[in-house]
Amino acid sequence: MVIGDYLSGIFGTSPVKPMQKHMAQVVACVSELNIFFQAVVAQDWEKAASVQDKISHLEKEADKLKKQIRLHLPKGMFMPVSRRDLLEVLTMQDKIANASKDVAGIILGRKMVLPPVIADDYLPFVQRCVDACVQAQTAINELDELVETGFRGHEVELVQSMIQELDKIESDTDKLQMKIRHVVFAIEKDLPPIDAMFLYKVIERTGDVADRAQQVGSRLQLLLAR
Repeated sequence: MVIGDYLSGIFGTSPVKPMQKHMAQVVACVSELNIFFQAVVAQDWEKAASVQDKISHLEKEADKLKKQIRLHLPKGMFMPVSRRDLLEVLTMQDKIANASKDVAGIILGRKMVLPPVIADDYLPFVQRCVDACVQAQTAINELDELVETGFRGHEVELVQSMIQELDKIESDTDKLQMKIRHVVFAIEKDLPPIDAMFLYKVIERTGDVADRAQQVGSRLQLLLAR
């Protein structure tokens, strides 16, 4: 196979298609957190282990794709967005999957039981974090249209509205996270110190999933402003 055909096989007709493929892989990884936390709340550790293994596998696949894109993204292609900017967005996307793997690994490694007083709020918190990632994907899926229009016109307004919605979702996760942390603080004295420390860490890492998704949107917003 000649080099041109090989690159075409990876990138097709658009240099941003692999970015969208990578983001789809990231969202597949993050979406498993809903099932994972349902198993954790039910203390079904066999199910949790199975889902954690799937999350780890999906994260590894996303990492492989990231490396392929870094190696083969064309350098000389004329676009209204630089290769460097695309790679920065790619790095931010990859951090979402990393955060998902980290939080699942911490919980399963310690078989952490979420206190009943936060269990009811935690599942909506996780769902809203997943929602943020899905919204980031929606915006990324418009990237090829943005390239085609030279980052001008109605398409820019459409993506800006998507990013605004992403910011609202991330704000929801901040509020839920604050509520959960407040409840944990109220019972902190009744928890073993190490358990309390790791619980705060898990809450923070869960919120990181939405924070990373918002960073993808923020980077897109910078591209729109150029």
